[in-house]
Amino acid sequence: MVNVKQLRRLFEAAQRDGDVEKFNSDFSEGLKSGALKFSDFSLRQLFEHFVPDGREMVNLYDPRSNGSSELRETASLVASSQFAKISGQVLYNEIMQAYEQEAYVFSGLIPARSTQFSGERIPGISKIGDEALVVEEGRPYPRAGVSPTYTDTPVTTKRGLIVGVTKEAIFFDRTGVLADRCSEVGESLATSKELRAIDCVVDENTTDHRYRYRDNTIATYGDNSGTHNWDNLEASNALVDWNDVDNAERLFSGMLDPETGLPILIQPKHLIVTRQNLYTARRIVNATEITVTTPGYATTGNPTETKTGNPIQGYTIVSTNFLASRMATDTTWYLGDLTKAFRYMENWPLTVVQAPANSEAEFSSDIVMQFKASERGAYATMDPRYMVKCTA
Repeated sequence: MVNVKQLRRLFEAAQRDGDVEKFNSDFSEGLKSGALKFSDFSLRQLFEHFVPDGREMVNLYDPRSNGSSELRETASLVASSQFAKISGQVLYNEIMQAYEQEAYVFSGLIPARSTQFSGERIPGISKIGDEALVVEEGRPYPRAGVSPTYTDTPVTTKRGLIVGVTKEAIFFDRTGVLADRCSEVGESLATSKELRAIDCVVDENTTDHRYRYRDNTIATYGDNSGTHNWDNLEASNALVDWNDVDNAERLFSGMLDPETGLPILIQPKHLIVTRQNLYTARRIVNATEITVTTPGYATTGNPTETKTGNPIQGYTIVSTNFLASRMATDTTWYLGDLTKAFRYMENWPLTVVQAPANSEAEFSSDIVMQFKASERGAYATMDPRYMVKCTA
């Protein structure tokens, strides 16, 4: 553990070597790796050691102080000091750690696609399919006909919060309070993104994310009817054993490419369940063998039992306590490939920006530094044929 005095000595050594940027880079890497932690530092001590006349300036934050006007003017410039850089890295790391928790499973599994647009039309060319024809000797090759196709994505939205470091936070050394506030900011933004990811997958609470193919907005799950010309809804298929997973898998064999009419090669890999079905899912996936019962001979009527290896293997079970709260019933479950069915259309990832020095907030609210955390994007259904929904 490195204390503030040791950190100051390392900084002074970097100054002598003319390599302050390397000091800042090493400090940032130490925070990311966990070698350094927010709890290792005192906000007040950082201020006192990295701001010129820092001890005297902390005392100026006491309303009873009668310090010099020169120090008071200097005190308003702390946001541009090395203290701002170090504390900024500490706050940034605390926000990011909370934002990137492994508990947010859906937002971690659905890939992000960078985009410069708030809603866009993604063009494509339909697959040729099985148009390769026999070519007789000496005859010209036939030309493959292709038709344009496109998918529209939803309008993106911006979400963010501001963390302020007040004079009181420094004077009373509220390091723990500030750490908690940064964690809350990261958790709030991550929770918002996770809930939007779940809403996109279950398709029950909003239609913004829905599949928009050739000017048709189509529900993610349903039977083969109208513009929903595929069947990825299996009713009366409660999750009990491997047979129910098999029922869901069979629907994938009927998924056809909308342009060619040929089957789509789909390998489902995510079994999505609420806490209600979590241990059932684990039992099904982790079983080493199953017992298959078949009817016996007509003369005896005795069934035949055959033990065989578990055919349901290789699935990743996806579950979170958030899931049931976004669904009408907690016995519904899903099978598919989240990485193929959905995308997060991202204008920018979580970004933390520090406000410039001498802001209005410093004078009006005694906020010495401010950090704004924001991200912008929207979840989109790219191809719902890679998912199946099963109801009990």
